[in-house]
Amino acid sequence: QVQLVESGGGLVQAGGSLRLSCTASGRTFSSYAMGWFRQAPGKEREFVTAISRSGIITDYADSVKGRFTNSRDNAKNTVYLQMNSLKPEDTAVYYCAARITPYEATWFWSPREYVYWGQGTQVTVSS
Repeated sequence: QVQLVESGGGLVQAGGSLRLSCTASGRTFSSYAMGWFRQAPGKEREFVTAISRSGIITDYADSVKGRFTNSRDNAKNTVYLQMNSLKPEDTAVYYCAARITPYEATWFWSPREYVYWGQGTQVTVSS
């Protein structure tokens, strides 16, 4: 069982930056691929980014590529989402998610492929 706790959300003006963190319980964090998803009101949960077990591979949705950076520190059981050049359309609840995998891979783009989820953190970008 893995518990995920996100932090770092808030209100920011367009063009600003935020860094989200997601800390996991347990001793096998390096066995998990990690994903970030977001969900805006009235919309489905959508893929933002994923990072492989060691962190050497990352994948991003086209809408955030070049603006968001996904990273992890396995010694701290934590994954980070650095969000720069934020836009009002980035406003959503952001969730981190985890799934165990034997592969150094990031091909987990659907919410259904993740087993463990955090509680979410609100990001609001004002225009």
